[in-house]
Amino acid sequence: MAWRCTACGGLLDVHGFAPSLPNALELGRRAPTLWRYAEALPVPGPPRISLGEGMTPLVSAPGRSDVLLKADFLMPTGSFKDRGAVVLAALALRLGAARLVADSSGNAGTAVAAYAARAGLPCTVYVPASTSEGKLGQLRAYGAEVHRVEGPREAAAAAAARVADAPGVFYASHVHHPFFVHGTKTYVFELWEQLGGRLPATLVLPVGNGTLVLGAYLGCRELLEQRLIDRMPVITAVQAAACAPLASAASERITPEPTVAEGIAIARPARGAQILAAIAETGGTVVTVTDDRIRAAHRELARSGLYVEPTSAVCWAALEAGLVPVPPVEGDRPFAVAPLCGTGLKSAPPAA
Repeated sequence: MAWRCTACGGLLDVHGFAPSLPNALELGRRAPTLWRYAEALPVPGPPRISLGEGMTPLVSAPGRSDVLLKADFLMPTGSFKDRGAVVLAALALRLGAARLVADSSGNAGTAVAAYAARAGLPCTVYVPASTSEGKLGQLRAYGAEVHRVEGPREAAAAAAARVADAPGVFYASHVHHPFFVHGTKTYVFELWEQLGGRLPATLVLPVGNGTLVLGAYLGCRELLEQRLIDRMPVITAVQAAACAPLASAASERITPEPTVAEGIAIARPARGAQILAAIAETGGTVVTVTDDRIRAAHRELARSGLYVEPTSAVCWAALEAGLVPVPPVEGDRPFAVAPLCGTGLKSAPPAA
């Protein structure tokens, strides 16, 4: 049940776990869910609470032959956060938790609430007061108790942390709980399979709290350690210019401005140092895009049949703005893959 060090309150990571990936023949026999990689996940699976999450499609990018987009907005609750939430819920069941608690700007909370409902466990979610009505409606539909917290995103996290150590409570924090990124690393495993045992030269990823960046880095490292790839892809992480603490690597708290990319509007990421170290190890960088570019990218994706939330448009905005370094294309290997992380159906479209 631990989600932080009991001595200093610091962050935890998973150690002493030896992941492995089955061979291609064995993978071909398995169901197209993220649980096909059960040997690489630190909880047994597939659990009874699975909703068939994972193995989302790769689609072509509008007007770009060198870029593919991974449609994680087609996950059961409409976002990539299902990857980590199902792992946390499965762990909570094994530990006999009485209640799940989460804090979220929307997508992580709805994912946790869905799997808590599937597990038959009560769930309480603390959200910023600015969270969209679509996400609030989804949370309540799953039966979650929702608390709206005034102030920045960090205020919701602080409210959840105050109750997270109560007896029987499992704090299903996508930021703090170290098992979450072991779910998000399956994003990379799927890419590796879908691209025929290879990875693209560049992974373009949105970054707020960094759960997808850290998961992707972990997945790539595990593939490399098992000699299933011969090099790490470069990670280019994208932030909204209105709230970009990682891009500036500011040591002091920034004052975030409002942004249409609400899902990554994190003024002080708890794992900021880890995120920056992971990106640097791949030779990558953090870039920023303005809200105007995000709106334009959102419209372009929608006109191509891809209706995602504004946060999901930040990577496409960076690609279209020429902010992602372009290495030489190697045969039919895509230079870059970017995720479409969340559906637009639960977020209001950005104002023009």
